[in-house]
Amino acid sequence: MRELTKQALYDILHGCAIAGTGGGGMLSEGLSLIDRGLAEGRTFKLVSLDELPDDGIIGVPYCCGALTAQMENPLAGYPELPEPHGVLAARAMERYLRREFDGFMPTELGGENTAQAFYTAAVMGRPILDADPAGRSVPELQHSTFYLHGIPIAPMSVADAYGNSAIFDGVASDKRAEHWARALAVASNNVVGVLDHPASVADIRGAVIKGTISYAEKLGAALRQAKASGSDPAEAVTAAGRGRRLFTGQVISSEFEDRDGFTFGTIVLSGLGDNPGHEYKIWYKNENIISWLDGEIHVTVPDLICMLDESGEPQINPFVKAGQKFTVFALPAPAQWTTERGLDCFGPRSFGFDVDYKPIV
Repeated sequence: MRELTKQALYDILHGCAIAGTGGGGMLSEGLSLIDRGLAEGRTFKLVSLDELPDDGIIGVPYCCGALTAQMENPLAGYPELPEPHGVLAARAMERYLRREFDGFMPTELGGENTAQAFYTAAVMGRPILDADPAGRSVPELQHSTFYLHGIPIAPMSVADAYGNSAIFDGVASDKRAEHWARALAVASNNVVGVLDHPASVADIRGAVIKGTISYAEKLGAALRQAKASGSDPAEAVTAAGRGRRLFTGQVISSEFEDRDGFTFGTIVLSGLGDNPGHEYKIWYKNENIISWLDGEIHVTVPDLICMLDESGEPQINPFVKAGQKFTVFALPAPAQWTTERGLDCFGPRSFGFDVDYKPIV
């Protein structure tokens, strides 16, 4: 077990924001949660699966919804509770199970969603696992290695910031659970806290991607060190993640819409530096899903299409503006996503693009 310092936590969240591929929640909100926890005297402890007993129970707390709040909040006028969504969902599940969790795990790598799991664990005095079921940010609940291994998503708790909570003790499928959670998010200013996949350590041991928090810390540390030394942050992160640089350009258009609890959008860049006269386009569903170089498909999920602005910072997709300059690079997908079952769940065809996945490396 390792007690994480503030620097380690900041590196982890910056790495998670990079692996968030434009989604995963606001990095600033995630850092605020960490600062809040530290100011409250909380400790953040990281453990491996091997350090926990087989009969220990693990929960997966996170936020679900669009990347932006609704213009008209359907719960305006109701007071918000002081605890974040993930904590409220975790407490609801413990009441249902009538037992405490032995630890928590992020649902994905993302600047805010990973912090939700970290803060939940710290508030409730439990460790966070150095693992997750995605290895990046993903838009839908069935985009999980739990799904690939048949680990049930239910029972699942859902809670909003206004004191409303629900337990789903059975669901027809992970996709149906996705529909329910999204519907509740739409009714709750586009965001709810969720806790799903409560399971024993023995059951999840072979069903998750190990070492992902350490991986995120490596990316974040590479970013920090490059910025401190004046070297190229994108180059440093790409090398740390064994990825490939794709494009450097200036945004000429950035359009999005919120629909059915998701944020859909397209970012188009005009080439700079080594890419003059070329164009790069990225389509996202919360997270970056597919990209085109001069009209030809270039990179697709499950590989990670990542962006850093000219200051070396990752940004959430809907906040990308025309005129900004970015370097686009790709990091390789976790191996579980590149299997036949993984691609069926989270490959380009699962998003309606009739193209074969080709690994970037």
